[in-house]
Amino acid sequence: MTQTSNRLFDELAKMMTDAAGAAQGAQREVETLMRAQGEKFLREMDVVSREDFEAVRAMAEKARAENERLEARIAALEAQFQQPGGSV
Repeated sequence: MTQTSNRLFDELAKMMTDAAGAAQGAQREVETLMRAQGEKFLREMDVVSREDFEAVRAMAEKARAENERLEARIAALEAQFQQPGGSV
């Protein structure tokens, strides 16, 4: 009886190990499928990548700073022009 019981437990342990391995494999497949579907969805929605967004953001910040610098320069020139006897 003891030998039969041990063999039964060994078989049960093997089945549990196999089931756990199968569950992990299924989980990896689901994760891969979900990731692929998410990436496909984002491509179809024409969403920009993080790198592209950051590059455009940096360009916009640089342009904004240049615009502010030019506005200040124009204001100074206009002030100088409006002063009596001022020359441009």
